[in-house]
Amino acid sequence: QVQLVESGGGLVQPGGSLRLSCAVSGRIFRIRDMGWYRQAPGKQRELVASITSGGSTNYRDPVKGRFTISRDNAKNTVYLQMNSLKPEDTAVYYCKADSMLRGEYYWGQGTQVTVSS
Repeated sequence: QVQLVESGGGLVQPGGSLRLSCAVSGRIFRIRDMGWYRQAPGKQRELVASITSGGSTNYRDPVKGRFTISRDNAKNTVYLQMNSLKPEDTAVYYCKADSMLRGEYYWGQGTQVTVSS
């Protein structure tokens, strides 16, 4: 079974930093895009950042200049470096891996990020 294991979440003060990681294991056809999403209480899940198999990145405006997404294809792992954290960044963060197989994708279990104020 395909499994995405996330780590790195926690409690941090405004202006602090966290680094999230997501490792993919199990049977999966070659991974295409990977991304990080987040969902705050009472809000819809939203894309934070994504990265292609070739390393091209894309960020949503609220995190531009503060977050950096990267990946290690040999390890099937995606990372999210989060700097200058703000209270509005508080959410459950989920990673996602898209397979080259049409319509096939996988979600991580989510990791809580809390920025206190």
